[in-house]
Amino acid sequence: MKKTMSLLLVLLLVTIALVTYIKGQVEDSQRLAEATIGQEVELVGLKKGQFAPNFTLQTLDGQTVSLEDYRGRKVMINFWATWCPPCKAEMPHMQNYYKKHAATDNVEILAVNLTYQDGSNKQIQQFVNGFDVQFPVLLAQSKDIAETYKILAIPTTFMIDSEGRVQHQITGPLDLEALQLYASKLK
Repeated sequence: MKKTMSLLLVLLLVTIALVTYIKGQVEDSQRLAEATIGQEVELVGLKKGQFAPNFTLQTLDGQTVSLEDYRGRKVMINFWATWCPPCKAEMPHMQNYYKKHAATDNVEILAVNLTYQDGSNKQIQQFVNGFDVQFPVLLAQSKDIAETYKILAIPTTFMIDSEGRVQHQITGPLDLEALQLYASKLK
């Protein structure tokens, strides 16, 4: 009888500990889900901690921009297109983050438009003007950069630390809270 009671007590304690642990994990997941609409995914083709592949692209106004120009700063590389509804949902949050927090957080946003599968430069400019985008918008005229970064869906955002290393890949739109959260995780 004592053995049975002891066994039941141990089983009860283990169950309580397990339920408490699972509840904590669920609450952590819910907090992250509330902070972000997009999902962090396992890096495809790139490895966490590897140097982000460099690229050089033109902006809408014809300037040439290279990723290596931003070494020493944290960088969010966002792949998007004008026809993409989640990209449209995310853009005001990115602009809001850029306007209010990017300078203090030492973060640059590089919005890489997949121009090779998007509309004309005029259409892209109208989109940018409509959202009052103030961060650099780069034009990917070929699929080379999308292949290099293994872009499978858009929007996809890469979080690059100040050393130029890939730290996170998020697929899906991000809101302001999620942008702040991911930026705070970068060194």
